[in-house]
Amino acid sequence: MKSVELHNRLTTLLLKSITFLLIFAFSVSAYSQEVDEARQKEGKKLFKSLCASCHKLDKKLIGPALAGVEERRENDWLHSWIKNNAELRATGDSDANAIFDEYNGAAMSAFPQLTDQNVDDILYYTTVGELKKVGEVAAGDASANVSSAGAPGWLIYVLSAAIIVAFLMIASLLKQVSELKGDTAPGEDSNLKRDLHELWAGIMKNTFLKVLTTIFLVLIGIYVLFGFLFKVGVDEGYQPIQPIAFSHKIHAGDNKIDCQYCHSSAKHSKTSGIPSVNVCMNCHLNISEVADDTVVELGDGSVLGKEELDLEIAKIYTAAGWDADNLEYTGETAPIKWVRVHNLPDFVYYNHSQHVTVAGIDCQKCHGPVEEMDELYQHAPLTMGWCIDCHKDTKVDLKGNDYYKKIHEDLAKKYNVDQVTISQLGGKECGKCHY
Repeated sequence: MKSVELHNRLTTLLLKSITFLLIFAFSVSAYSQEVDEARQKEGKKLFKSLCASCHKLDKKLIGPALAGVEERRENDWLHSWIKNNAELRATGDSDANAIFDEYNGAAMSAFPQLTDQNVDDILYYTTVGELKKVGEVAAGDASANVSSAGAPGWLIYVLSAAIIVAFLMIASLLKQVSELKGDTAPGEDSNLKRDLHELWAGIMKNTFLKVLTTIFLVLIGIYVLFGFLFKVGVDEGYQPIQPIAFSHKIHAGDNKIDCQYCHSSAKHSKTSGIPSVNVCMNCHLNISEVADDTVVELGDGSVLGKEELDLEIAKIYTAAGWDADNLEYTGETAPIKWVRVHNLPDFVYYNHSQHVTVAGIDCQKCHGPVEEMDELYQHAPLTMGWCIDCHKDTKVDLKGNDYYKKIHEDLAKKYNVDQVTISQLGGKECGKCHY
């Protein structure tokens, strides 16, 4: 009878363990659901063009804050309100009329041109909000540091759960051994509180478990420490406040201005160069204000409209010494103190012309989709490993380049490949970047 009772207790513990793992797995799965970036991007685009002049996600503007609005209102009601709120109010809808009264009768624009999909995309954006940039982690978040070091973050949680379950099972076995020895009488079915108590008592009496626990904690500590240290000096996601709200999205995206028009030294120099204010004046001598519907979103979430952006253009005039009223230069200039975003250590040599002119690499390869950035940020980690990985994957482009032809043929035979990579051509040699 005693063995049967012990068998039942073990079965109960196993069932509890399985249930715990299932709940944990479900929680991790739900937590790690990926955001539909394409849909979020489309919703954000519509929100910025149609809604941002009156609404913010996190606080009131002219209208209410819209973050999580899908949790407060039915989807059908939101569709009706967005497409034609006046028509909805005319039906006597109490919620619609209450909002109208709350904001002193300020009528919201109707958007009958929007499709149901358009509205759903906007609502999706208000639900998921802004996406964190790659590499952006909360300060002091140890688990985030572990994930960014290259290992999947969920692995730590799974290992921790497995250790807990293993300890519970060990505690149960220790208790069974104790009962079989006659040290304690069999009790009622175990519960989690008693299992944990037995676990602690078992650890205190068992030297092997103490050593095992110590080793596990030390390894986890080393893992987290190295994950943190490997992030020191990596400024991925760095987005400083600039003296002038310059939007790459407007210039490189909407107006299709080539990157090298402003950063002209990138094709023949080590550095890409910062354009002088005279380059800005080539266009802004005749462009003193933006279009009425122009908006720029800054990294802190604030949105600049026409009035604010016209003042930013005025800063360029001040720097250039341009009198916009009398249409003449005053000669009183002031430098624009731009804040550098991308900065390599002093011991690293990087040549823009070698990559831009010789290799023909697009600016977006390293700097990300700058044509979509209202406020520029560091898109890539710019670490040594990141550069070497690129050299390993990038194949040498021989089109129109006879210089590499003979070298490439010899190396292709050596490595038995059709096309040699940059690393095989010497792109992994230390002296290429450190001398």
